[in-house]
Amino acid sequence: MKCIIIDDEATARLIISKYCGDMKGLNVLEEFSNAIDAMKYLNQNTVDLIFLDIHMPGFNGIDFIQTIKNPPNVILTTSDPNFAIEAFEYECIVDYLIKPINEDRFVKAIHKVSKKVSTAKKEIASSTKESNEDVLYVNIDRRLIKIDMPSIYLVEAKGDYIMIKTETKNYIVHSTLKKIEDKLPDHTFLKVHRSYVINVSKIIDIEDNCVLIKKDIIPVSRSNRPILMKRLNLL
Repeated sequence: MKCIIIDDEATARLIISKYCGDMKGLNVLEEFSNAIDAMKYLNQNTVDLIFLDIHMPGFNGIDFIQTIKNPPNVILTTSDPNFAIEAFEYECIVDYLIKPINEDRFVKAIHKVSKKVSTAKKEIASSTKESNEDVLYVNIDRRLIKIDMPSIYLVEAKGDYIMIKTETKNYIVHSTLKKIEDKLPDHTFLKVHRSYVINVSKIIDIEDNCVLIKKDIIPVSRSNRPILMKRLNLL
């Protein structure tokens, strides 16, 4: 993690810098004796963590947090325990260290930051994955058209082409049913016939060996009917 230290006390900066050096993965980029110089630095650079003193002449730590946009993770360092309650009103503040800072307590604070950073990365990765899984891009007339997968209710094979039917529009794509079947999430879509893949959640009615989706009556092969019946929430 890329860090900076903001503290008007040279001794405090030295101690924090030493603790950072003893921990793998912490890289102190700069040290500042006042918040103004730190703000100028952050206008041109990004960091993952700020060690921030509360009591500094002219511009205290809380003022600093309120001034910068999208502050990174912050560990407050101070001799005054009275700011603890106010400090945790800010989402960016991960921990609050009382001077003189104990090394074991410092390590615990870093672990809190690491856990928060790791959780945030997982959430972003999960969100990206879910976003990618919900859309399908098809090549039509040299254009890539985005289709929301939940809107698809039927895919039908037509020779060398497939027709993708959605809630709002139909698309004819040069592809195979097998290729699109591999792209569609199997918890929602099911191949019920050699020429049809359906969105199971869109089924309106089932009679004999056919299903009704929208106004389309789709045949269900004898071999696929048991699989379809297992997917349905039967009373």
